[in-house]
Amino acid sequence: MPAEGRFRIGSATKTFTATVVLQLVDEGEVSLSDTVEQWLPGVVRGGGHDGNRITVRDLLQHTSGIPDIPKVPAMSSAEGYRAERMRTYSPEELVGMALRQRSRTSPDHAGPKAAWSYSNTNYVLAAMLVREVTGRSWQREVTDRIIRPLRLENTGVPATLPLIPGPHAHAYTTFGAGNGRDPGTDVTLLDPSVAAGSGSVVSTTHDMNRFYKALFDGRLLGAAQLDEMTATVPAAELGEGLKYGLGLAEIPLTCGGSYFGHRGELLGYRIWAGISHDGARSVSVYVTSDGGPGTEKAMLTLVDEQLCAGRR
Repeated sequence: MPAEGRFRIGSATKTFTATVVLQLVDEGEVSLSDTVEQWLPGVVRGGGHDGNRITVRDLLQHTSGIPDIPKVPAMSSAEGYRAERMRTYSPEELVGMALRQRSRTSPDHAGPKAAWSYSNTNYVLAAMLVREVTGRSWQREVTDRIIRPLRLENTGVPATLPLIPGPHAHAYTTFGAGNGRDPGTDVTLLDPSVAAGSGSVVSTTHDMNRFYKALFDGRLLGAAQLDEMTATVPAAELGEGLKYGLGLAEIPLTCGGSYFGHRGELLGYRIWAGISHDGARSVSVYVTSDGGPGTEKAMLTLVDEQLCAGRR
């Protein structure tokens, strides 16, 4: 494991995407109350889905009711991975796959707002919205608005590049069929278009800590937009006591209080990253295999211990 090895940060990408959208909100280019239909007309329709009733806030907060993207072959089995690891997906194709499933809102749309439910589709749509608002790709906006200003030299947003440039450890997965002894299939090579907007950023633990610190010290968002990002709703689907804002989860600390951060996973790479409320201390931990529930617990414990240590 290289000390500064790069890896796919998976869903921690969502914090980057939400940051770009909130910057556009601050610039008056878009509003959190705008509907998906306003910016992406006709994209979210049919099967109980209605873009007129889904706002930008709903996308970032996972309260849209839009189902997650079904697992593609490259994510489902070793055979599927070998056959389709180089396949490129368009955002429109990914959204179409998700929308073939029924909406999680009430059938007649007359009931209450959709319950919180995690869906990568929300952030694929957010990336499409960024492209529509700015006229430039989501990848370019993340690069120009976050990566370059913060000088995150080991962070990148590949569109379809399947390689991880620079030092990196290989990732492995058993696709859910492991016996605890076999590391599984080497899945380092992957066309990341399957996770555009939702999970395709490549980074390092050092750069992730820099990103979160910049987010909380005002270099990326003003106070009003950071308040929007950190205003959370219950997200029991993620775990007991967890809440979710706009691209950020709020996780309880064993020493009292909570911290903000995000979990990420993309085919053999996993990360837990977090930062204290005052932005004084941040922690990022990553692994390169399935690991199982014991590994997940160890990652969370390490983040918790380090953030609690900063309060003693």
